[in-house]
Amino acid sequence: MQRLPLEPELELFRDSVSKFFQTEIRPHSERWREAGIVDREAFLKAGEAGYLCMWIDERYGGLGLKDFRYEQILMEENTLHGDTGYFITLHSRLVAPYLQHFGSEEQRQRYYPGILSGKTILAIAMTEPDAGSDLAGMKSRAEDKGDYWLLNGSKTYISNGILADLVIVAARTDPGNAHAVTLFLVERGMEGFERGRMLKKMGMKSQDTAELFFRDVKIPKSHVLGQVNRGFYHLMQGLAEERLIAAVGNLAGARAAMNVTREFVRNRKVFGKRLSQMQNTRFKLAALDTEIDIAQVYVDRCVEQHNLGKLGATDAARAKLYTSELQGRMVDEGVQLHGGAGYMEEYPICRMYQDERIHRILAGTSEIMKEIIARSTLDAD
Repeated sequence: MQRLPLEPELELFRDSVSKFFQTEIRPHSERWREAGIVDREAFLKAGEAGYLCMWIDERYGGLGLKDFRYEQILMEENTLHGDTGYFITLHSRLVAPYLQHFGSEEQRQRYYPGILSGKTILAIAMTEPDAGSDLAGMKSRAEDKGDYWLLNGSKTYISNGILADLVIVAARTDPGNAHAVTLFLVERGMEGFERGRMLKKMGMKSQDTAELFFRDVKIPKSHVLGQVNRGFYHLMQGLAEERLIAAVGNLAGARAAMNVTREFVRNRKVFGKRLSQMQNTRFKLAALDTEIDIAQVYVDRCVEQHNLGKLGATDAARAKLYTSELQGRMVDEGVQLHGGAGYMEEYPICRMYQDERIHRILAGTSEIMKEIIARSTLDAD
Protein backbone atom coordinates (compact mmCIF):
# COMPACT_ATOMS: atom_id res chain seq x y z
CA MET A 1 0.00 0.00 0.00
CA GLN A 2 1.29 3.44 -0.87
CA ARG A 3 2.05 5.55 2.18
CA LEU A 4 0.14 8.77 2.66
CA PRO A 5 1.72 11.46 0.50
CA LEU A 6 3.95 13.94 2.27
CA GLU A 7 3.82 17.68 1.91
CA PRO A 8 6.21 19.02 -0.77
CA GLU A 9 8.63 20.38 1.84
CA LEU A 10 8.93 16.93 3.44
CA GLU A 11 9.52 15.27 0.06
CA LEU A 12 12.27 17.79 -0.68
CA PHE A 13 13.70 17.12 2.75
CA ARG A 14 13.80 13.38 2.06
CA ASP A 15 15.64 13.98 -1.21
CA SER A 16 18.28 16.15 0.44
CA VAL A 17 18.70 13.77 3.39
CA SER A 18 19.06 10.78 1.06
CA LYS A 19 21.84 12.54 -0.84
CA PHE A 20 23.55 13.48 2.42
CA PHE A 21 23.70 9.90 3.65
CA GLN A 22 24.78 8.54 0.27
CA THR A 23 27.61 11.05 -0.15
CA GLU A 24 28.74 11.91 3.39
CA ILE A 25 28.07 8.74 5.39
CA ARG A 26 27.89 5.55 3.32
CA PRO A 27 31.36 5.97 1.71
CA HIS A 28 32.97 5.88 5.19
CA SER A 29 30.93 2.99 6.56
CA GLU A 30 33.51 0.26 5.97
CA ARG A 31 36.31 2.23 7.58
CA TRP A 32 34.16 3.15 10.57
CA ARG A 33 33.11 -0.45 10.99
CA GLU A 34 36.72 -1.57 11.18
CA ALA A 35 37.62 1.25 13.58
CA GLY A 36 34.58 0.67 15.79
CA ILE A 37 33.74 4.38 15.77
CA VAL A 38 32.54 7.06 13.37
CA ASP A 39 34.43 10.28 12.67
CA ARG A 40 33.50 13.31 14.74
CA GLU A 41 33.28 15.16 11.44
CA ALA A 42 30.14 13.18 10.62
CA PHE A 43 28.32 15.01 13.43
CA LEU A 44 29.77 18.34 12.34
CA LYS A 45 28.54 17.77 8.78
CA ALA A 46 25.06 16.88 10.03
CA GLY A 47 25.08 20.00 12.16
CA GLU A 48 26.14 22.14 9.21
CA ALA A 49 23.29 20.66 7.17
CA GLY A 50 20.80 21.42 9.96
CA TYR A 51 19.99 17.78 10.69
CA LEU A 52 20.79 17.76 14.42
CA CYS A 53 18.02 18.51 16.93
CA MET A 54 15.78 20.06 14.30
CA TRP A 55 13.13 20.62 16.98
CA ILE A 56 15.19 23.16 18.97
CA ASP A 57 13.59 26.61 18.89
CA GLU A 58 14.89 29.23 16.50
CA ARG A 59 15.81 31.53 19.41
CA TYR A 60 18.56 29.03 20.28
CA GLY A 61 19.67 28.70 16.66
CA GLY A 62 17.56 25.65 15.78
CA LEU A 63 14.98 25.17 13.06
CA GLY A 64 11.97 24.78 15.35
CA LEU A 65 10.67 21.74 13.44
CA LYS A 66 8.42 19.93 15.90
CA ASP A 67 6.95 17.48 13.35
CA PHE A 68 8.37 14.04 14.19
CA ARG A 69 8.14 13.05 10.52
CA TYR A 70 11.36 14.94 9.87
CA GLU A 71 13.14 12.67 12.32
CA GLN A 72 11.36 9.64 10.86
CA ILE A 73 12.72 10.52 7.42
CA LEU A 74 16.25 10.93 8.82
CA MET A 75 16.12 7.50 10.44
CA GLU A 76 14.69 5.80 7.37
CA GLU A 77 17.23 7.31 5.01
CA ASN A 78 20.14 6.59 7.34
CA THR A 79 19.08 2.95 7.48
CA LEU A 80 18.60 2.67 3.73
CA HIS A 81 21.55 4.78 2.53
CA GLY A 82 23.82 5.59 5.47
CA ASP A 83 25.13 3.62 8.43
CA THR A 84 22.96 2.47 11.32
CA GLY A 85 25.98 2.79 13.61
CA TYR A 86 25.92 6.54 12.99
CA PHE A 87 23.84 7.41 16.05
CA ILE A 88 22.63 10.94 15.37
CA THR A 89 19.15 9.96 16.53
CA LEU A 90 20.53 9.10 19.97
CA HIS A 91 22.09 12.56 20.05
CA SER A 92 19.08 14.44 18.70
CA ARG A 93 15.98 12.64 19.94
CA LEU A 94 16.98 10.42 22.86
CA VAL A 95 19.37 12.62 24.85
CA ALA A 96 18.96 16.29 23.86
CA PRO A 97 15.22 16.41 24.73
CA TYR A 98 16.10 15.90 28.40
CA LEU A 99 17.61 19.40 28.32
CA GLN A 100 14.47 20.75 26.71
CA HIS A 101 12.09 19.07 29.18
CA PHE A 102 14.08 19.33 32.42
CA GLY A 103 16.99 21.68 31.82
CA SER A 104 17.27 25.22 33.07
CA GLU A 105 17.44 28.18 30.73
CA GLU A 106 21.08 28.58 31.69
CA GLN A 107 21.80 24.96 30.72
CA ARG A 108 20.04 25.30 27.39
CA GLN A 109 21.92 28.51 26.59
CA ARG A 110 25.18 26.82 27.55
CA TYR A 111 24.84 23.57 25.62
CA TYR A 112 22.45 24.06 22.70
CA PRO A 113 24.93 25.82 20.36
CA GLY A 114 27.43 22.94 20.51
CA ILE A 115 24.69 20.32 20.34
CA LEU A 116 23.23 21.93 17.20
CA SER A 117 26.61 22.29 15.48
CA GLY A 118 27.78 18.76 16.32
CA LYS A 119 30.72 20.04 18.38
CA THR A 120 29.12 18.68 21.55
CA ILE A 121 28.17 15.02 21.07
CA LEU A 122 25.70 13.56 23.55
CA ALA A 123 25.28 10.27 25.42
CA ILE A 124 23.18 9.02 28.31
CA ALA A 125 24.52 6.67 30.98
CA MET A 126 22.01 4.54 32.86
CA THR A 127 23.05 0.91 32.40
CA GLU A 128 25.46 -0.71 34.86
CA PRO A 129 26.99 -4.19 34.98
CA ASP A 130 24.28 -5.30 37.44
CA ALA A 131 21.50 -2.89 36.49
CA GLY A 132 19.97 -2.89 33.02
CA SER A 133 16.20 -2.64 32.69
CA ASP A 134 15.86 -2.60 36.49
CA LEU A 135 17.15 0.84 37.45
CA ALA A 136 16.37 0.09 41.09
CA GLY A 137 19.55 -2.00 41.09
CA MET A 138 21.71 1.00 40.25
CA LYS A 139 24.87 1.31 42.36
CA SER A 140 26.29 4.61 41.14
CA ARG A 141 26.01 7.18 43.91
CA ALA A 142 26.16 10.94 44.22
CA GLU A 143 26.54 12.61 47.60
CA ASP A 144 25.52 16.18 48.33
CA LYS A 145 28.63 17.94 49.65
CA GLY A 146 27.01 21.34 50.02
CA ASP A 147 28.64 23.26 47.19
CA TYR A 148 28.79 20.30 44.83
CA TRP A 149 27.81 16.65 44.33
CA LEU A 150 30.42 13.90 44.54
CA LEU A 151 29.78 11.21 41.92
CA ASN A 152 31.14 7.65 42.10
CA GLY A 153 30.27 4.60 40.06
CA SER A 154 30.53 2.98 36.65
CA LYS A 155 28.35 2.54 33.59
CA THR A 156 28.53 0.07 30.73
CA TYR A 157 27.14 -0.46 27.22
CA ILE A 158 27.05 3.32 26.72
CA SER A 159 26.36 4.30 23.11
CA ASN A 160 28.48 7.23 21.89
CA GLY A 161 30.54 6.53 25.00
CA ILE A 162 33.89 7.41 23.43
CA LEU A 163 32.71 10.31 21.28
CA ALA A 164 30.47 11.96 23.86
CA ASP A 165 31.41 15.40 25.16
CA LEU A 166 28.39 15.68 27.44
CA VAL A 167 26.90 12.68 29.23
CA ILE A 168 23.67 12.60 31.22
CA VAL A 169 24.49 10.30 34.12
CA ALA A 170 21.90 8.72 36.40
CA ALA A 171 22.95 8.09 40.00
CA ARG A 172 21.31 7.21 43.31
CA THR A 173 21.06 10.21 45.63
CA ASP A 174 19.15 8.74 48.58
CA PRO A 175 20.45 5.41 49.94
CA GLY A 176 17.12 4.68 51.60
CA ASN A 177 15.03 5.03 48.44
CA ALA A 178 15.72 2.77 45.45
CA HIS A 179 13.85 5.12 43.12
CA ALA A 180 15.60 8.29 44.31
CA VAL A 181 17.73 8.90 41.23
CA THR A 182 19.12 12.21 40.03
CA LEU A 183 20.42 13.13 36.58
CA PHE A 184 23.75 14.93 36.24
CA LEU A 185 25.43 16.67 33.32
CA VAL A 186 28.99 15.36 33.15
CA GLU A 187 31.37 17.04 30.72
CA ARG A 188 34.42 15.69 28.95
CA GLY A 189 37.50 16.64 30.93
CA MET A 190 35.94 16.68 34.40
CA GLU A 191 38.48 15.31 36.85
CA GLY A 192 37.71 11.70 37.76
CA PHE A 193 35.60 11.04 34.64
CA GLU A 194 37.30 8.31 32.62
CA ARG A 195 36.49 6.21 29.57
CA GLY A 196 37.05 2.49 29.76
CA ARG A 197 37.57 0.13 26.89
CA MET A 198 35.56 0.39 23.71
CA LEU A 199 33.40 -2.72 23.76
CA LYS A 200 33.35 -5.18 20.88
CA LYS A 201 29.85 -6.08 19.76
CA MET A 202 28.05 -8.62 17.60
CA GLY A 203 26.74 -5.91 15.29
CA MET A 204 26.47 -2.15 14.76
CA LYS A 205 30.25 -2.18 14.86
CA SER A 206 30.76 1.38 13.67
CA GLN A 207 28.87 2.71 16.70
CA ASP A 208 31.17 3.28 19.67
CA THR A 209 29.99 1.56 22.86
CA ALA A 210 32.05 1.98 26.00
CA GLU A 211 32.45 1.67 29.73
CA LEU A 212 32.46 4.90 31.75
CA PHE A 213 33.97 5.40 35.20
CA PHE A 214 33.34 8.14 37.74
CA ARG A 215 35.82 8.41 40.60
CA ASP A 216 35.10 11.27 43.01
CA VAL A 217 33.85 13.49 40.20
CA LYS A 218 32.86 16.89 41.59
CA ILE A 219 29.62 17.91 39.92
CA PRO A 220 28.67 21.58 40.31
CA LYS A 221 25.14 22.21 41.53
CA SER A 222 24.51 23.95 38.19
CA HIS A 223 24.97 20.56 36.48
CA VAL A 224 21.99 18.86 38.10
CA LEU A 225 19.44 18.14 35.36
CA GLY A 226 15.84 18.37 36.52
CA GLN A 227 14.79 17.77 40.10
CA VAL A 228 16.89 16.03 42.71
CA ASN A 229 15.63 12.49 43.41
CA ARG A 230 13.18 12.70 40.46
CA GLY A 231 15.50 11.37 37.77
CA PHE A 232 13.76 8.00 37.60
CA TYR A 233 10.52 9.73 36.62
CA HIS A 234 12.33 12.01 34.19
CA LEU A 235 13.74 8.93 32.46
CA MET A 236 10.33 7.29 32.22
CA GLN A 237 8.78 10.32 30.51
CA GLY A 238 10.64 9.75 27.25
CA LEU A 239 10.00 6.01 26.88
CA ALA A 240 7.06 6.21 24.46
CA GLU A 241 9.09 8.30 22.00
CA GLU A 242 12.15 6.08 22.49
CA ARG A 243 10.11 3.03 21.52
CA LEU A 244 8.58 4.82 18.55
CA ILE A 245 12.10 5.71 17.40
CA ALA A 246 13.05 2.04 17.73
CA ALA A 247 9.97 1.00 15.73
CA VAL A 248 10.79 3.42 12.90
CA GLY A 249 14.35 2.10 12.72
CA ASN A 250 13.27 -1.53 12.94
CA LEU A 251 10.83 -1.16 10.11
CA ALA A 252 13.33 0.66 7.92
CA GLY A 253 15.80 -2.14 8.65
CA ALA A 254 13.26 -4.78 7.65
CA ARG A 255 12.59 -2.94 4.39
CA ALA A 256 16.31 -2.61 3.66
CA ALA A 257 16.76 -6.36 4.23
CA MET A 258 13.83 -7.06 1.92
CA ASN A 259 15.39 -4.88 -0.77
CA VAL A 260 18.77 -6.63 -0.78
CA THR A 261 17.14 -10.07 -0.58
CA ARG A 262 14.80 -9.30 -3.46
CA GLU A 263 17.74 -8.19 -5.59
CA PHE A 264 19.72 -11.32 -4.74
CA VAL A 265 16.96 -13.85 -5.51
CA ARG A 266 16.20 -12.15 -8.81
CA ASN A 267 19.78 -12.71 -9.96
CA ARG A 268 20.67 -16.02 -8.28
CA LYS A 269 20.06 -19.17 -10.34
CA VAL A 270 19.46 -22.61 -8.80
CA PHE A 271 18.81 -25.72 -10.92
CA GLY A 272 18.53 -23.56 -14.00
CA LYS A 273 15.90 -21.22 -12.58
CA ARG A 274 16.08 -17.88 -10.86
CA LEU A 275 15.56 -18.23 -7.14
CA SER A 276 12.78 -15.64 -7.40
CA GLN A 277 10.81 -18.04 -9.62
CA MET A 278 10.65 -20.78 -6.99
CA GLN A 279 7.46 -21.05 -4.98
CA ASN A 280 9.14 -21.27 -1.58
CA THR A 281 11.04 -18.02 -2.21
CA ARG A 282 7.98 -16.26 -3.58
CA PHE A 283 5.73 -17.29 -0.70
CA LYS A 284 8.29 -16.48 2.00
CA LEU A 285 8.95 -12.99 0.69
CA ALA A 286 5.31 -12.33 -0.13
CA ALA A 287 4.35 -13.01 3.49
CA LEU A 288 7.12 -10.82 4.88
CA ASP A 289 6.40 -8.01 2.45
CA THR A 290 2.78 -8.06 3.60
CA GLU A 291 3.82 -7.82 7.23
CA ILE A 292 6.19 -4.93 6.51
CA ASP A 293 3.50 -3.07 4.59
CA ILE A 294 0.91 -3.49 7.35
CA ALA A 295 3.42 -2.55 10.05
CA GLN A 296 4.24 0.64 8.15
CA VAL A 297 0.63 1.76 8.39
CA TYR A 298 0.63 1.19 12.14
CA VAL A 299 3.95 2.97 12.71
CA ASP A 300 2.90 5.93 10.59
CA ARG A 301 -0.28 6.14 12.64
CA CYS A 302 1.82 6.13 15.83
CA VAL A 303 3.89 8.99 14.42
CA GLU A 304 0.68 10.89 13.71
CA GLN A 305 -0.52 10.31 17.28
CA HIS A 306 2.87 11.32 18.67
CA ASN A 307 2.72 14.61 16.77
CA LEU A 308 -0.63 15.23 18.46
CA GLY A 309 0.80 14.38 21.87
CA LYS A 310 -1.47 11.35 22.15
CA LEU A 311 0.86 8.36 21.72
CA GLY A 312 0.39 6.07 24.71
CA ALA A 313 2.87 3.69 26.29
CA THR A 314 0.94 0.59 25.19
CA ASP A 315 0.70 1.56 21.52
CA ALA A 316 4.40 2.46 21.50
CA ALA A 317 5.20 -0.90 23.08
CA ARG A 318 3.14 -2.70 20.43
CA ALA A 319 4.97 -0.86 17.66
CA LYS A 320 8.36 -1.63 19.15
CA LEU A 321 7.56 -5.29 19.85
CA TYR A 322 6.08 -6.08 16.46
CA THR A 323 8.65 -4.27 14.34
CA SER A 324 11.64 -5.68 16.20
CA GLU A 325 10.35 -9.22 15.88
CA LEU A 326 9.46 -8.62 12.23
CA GLN A 327 12.93 -7.28 11.45
CA GLY A 328 14.39 -10.37 13.10
CA ARG A 329 12.31 -12.68 10.91
CA MET A 330 13.18 -10.68 7.79
CA VAL A 331 16.95 -10.72 8.22
CA ASP A 332 16.88 -14.38 9.19
CA GLU A 333 14.93 -15.30 6.06
CA GLY A 334 17.17 -13.02 4.03
CA VAL A 335 20.27 -14.92 5.16
CA GLN A 336 18.56 -18.25 4.44
CA LEU A 337 17.60 -17.22 0.92
CA HIS A 338 21.13 -16.01 0.25
CA GLY A 339 22.42 -19.47 1.15
CA GLY A 340 26.14 -19.61 1.89
CA ALA A 341 26.55 -16.06 0.61
CA GLY A 342 24.37 -14.86 3.48
CA TYR A 343 27.06 -15.95 5.92
CA MET A 344 29.72 -13.83 4.22
CA GLU A 345 30.29 -10.31 5.52
CA GLU A 346 30.82 -8.97 2.03
CA TYR A 347 27.06 -9.31 1.53
CA PRO A 348 24.90 -6.62 3.19
CA ILE A 349 22.40 -9.16 4.52
CA CYS A 350 25.08 -10.71 6.75
CA ARG A 351 25.77 -7.38 8.42
CA MET A 352 22.07 -6.63 8.68
CA TYR A 353 21.62 -9.92 10.50
CA GLN A 354 24.37 -8.99 12.96
CA ASP A 355 23.09 -5.46 13.45
CA GLU A 356 19.48 -6.50 13.97
CA ARG A 357 19.86 -8.66 17.07
CA ILE A 358 20.17 -5.79 19.52
CA HIS A 359 16.83 -4.30 18.47
CA ARG A 360 14.85 -6.93 20.36
CA ILE A 361 16.73 -5.79 23.47
CA LEU A 362 17.33 -2.03 23.39
CA ALA A 363 14.56 0.42 24.33
CA GLY A 364 13.03 -2.42 26.34
CA THR A 365 13.22 -6.12 25.55
CA SER A 366 10.44 -7.93 23.73
CA GLU A 367 9.53 -9.55 27.05
CA ILE A 368 9.16 -6.14 28.73
CA MET A 369 7.03 -4.93 25.81
CA LYS A 370 4.74 -7.95 26.19
CA GLU A 371 4.36 -7.25 29.90
CA ILE A 372 3.39 -3.62 29.23
CA ILE A 373 0.83 -4.72 26.66
CA ALA A 374 -0.48 -7.49 28.92
CA ARG A 375 -1.05 -5.04 31.77
CA SER A 376 -3.16 -2.87 29.49
CA THR A 377 -5.01 -5.82 27.95
CA LEU A 378 -5.48 -8.18 30.89
CA ASP A 379 -5.28 -6.04 34.02
CA ALA A 380 -7.47 -3.15 32.97
CA ASP A 381 -10.94 -2.89 34.53
